[in-house]
Amino acid sequence: MSITFDRYNMNDEHSVSNHTAGNPDLPWYIYLLRCRDGSLYAGISLDPVRRCKEHNQQVSRASRYVWSRRPAELVWQRTVASQSVALRLEYRLKKLSKVAKERLLLDDHSWIALQAKIKTAP
Repeated sequence: MSITFDRYNMNDEHSVSNHTAGNPDLPWYIYLLRCRDGSLYAGISLDPVRRCKEHNQQVSRASRYVWSRRPAELVWQRTVASQSVALRLEYRLKKLSKVAKERLLLDDHSWIALQAKIKTAP
């Protein structure tokens, strides 16, 4: 059984299985998928490889955006401190231009700059 939550009242779901939902030791990831049309999709997950497979193979688990542009390939991922940080970074990442997202793929300076824009301490 999976627990599913809807972060922004949209159809982009991220799930957490029961055995990982209460485990704060598991890292969260922020990731980018490259779609068939060359666009980049940002998301968060405990397991980006599994999440990419869901986007490509399960219409009920995929975002509408990726499903209509599949296949998608996992091209970038970074570990983050918590789900809360992952959500804030994802929000910022989704607002970046495609050029800025492409820069993330090429150098870590852009990643460091993105992280600096959010408050990570309580």
